[in-house]
Amino acid sequence: IMGASNGGFGTVRCQLHLRQVLVTLNTRPIQKPEVMVSLVQNKIDAAGRLTDEKTREAVRGLLVALAAWVEQLRG
Repeated sequence: IMGASNGGFGTVRCQLHLRQVLVTLNTRPIQKPEVMVSLVQNKIDAAGRLTDEKTREAVRGLLVALAAWVEQLRG
């Protein structure tokens, strides 16, 4: 789960609720890393490209975790 907002909390509450729903549905979302981008308007350029290196690293970490999770499912 990954989210971005123009406010200071970066989708914290939304992600918490979504995780509760996913548990109820017996799904297996990736738990870590959590990616919640706050003040996203300061982290993208006019073309919509992510320019904030810390955020880019967080997204990269989530993609690495996703790839590892897919490999585990392949078993």
